[in-house]
Amino acid sequence: MRDTYNIIPVTLAVLLHALIFGSLFVALDWTRKPQPIVPLAITATLITETGAVIPPPVEKTPEPVVPPEPEVIEPDPAEQARIQAEEQKRLEDQRIERERLQRIEREKAEAERKRLAELEARRKAEDEAELERKRIELEQQRQRDIERQREQNRLEEEQLLQQQRDAEISAESERLEAMNSNEMMAYQAAIQQKVLRNWVRPATAPDDLECFVAIRQLPNGEVVSVRVQRCNGDDVVVRSIEVAVRKASPLPLPSNPILFLRDFQFRFTIRD
Repeated sequence: MRDTYNIIPVTLAVLLHALIFGSLFVALDWTRKPQPIVPLAITATLITETGAVIPPPVEKTPEPVVPPEPEVIEPDPAEQARIQAEEQKRLEDQRIERERLQRIEREKAEAERKRLAELEARRKAEDEAELERKRIELEQQRQRDIERQREQNRLEEEQLLQQQRDAEISAESERLEAMNSNEMMAYQAAIQQKVLRNWVRPATAPDDLECFVAIRQLPNGEVVSVRVQRCNGDDVVVRSIEVAVRKASPLPLPSNPILFLRDFQFRFTIRD
């Protein structure tokens, strides 16, 4: 049976348009404000077997489908209170957490400050201890140097004293040797003779007159003091001897300087 009026192709074309329209309706985003649907205009030309051109039927544009207005739901006061309470709790928790973090930062900063202060105090204490140790070492070294210097001075002093003693002993030995020599006898005789030349004999002076006279003199022989210590004459005789010694000043000097004494005693007699 031949399809003289092309019913099958026309039907297929209508079904195709219906499928396209349905897919557009399903894919429409209902979350946004619905836009009016503009149908696509499809123009088709049917050609029969005889070659006659049949114009496509004019389709009526369907009316746009307007979705219903969404229902306005009034908010629940209890729900709003709950949400507000949760928001306030969240903000309070944030504040508490922020304060906790700030407190932790402050504690960390304080702990760091204390640590640095302790380090500085420990370093200062170590520096002071090191200075004290060095001061003690220097003081000990100074004391050792003083003791060593004292010991050296003591040894030098002992050595000097020993040298002086040796020199004195040697000089005394030489002096004693010289005193027992003819030079001493000549020195005493020279003093005796000069004093006798200046002595005026009192009438009361005995022939066996013997007096010991202590004299202090200067290095040039000048008499500084004279005193008769023992004498077998009277006071007049003693005074006459003292006057004679002062008149004899300066006294003769020994030929050997070892025999010179600032303080010495000589025997005054008128006998040979």
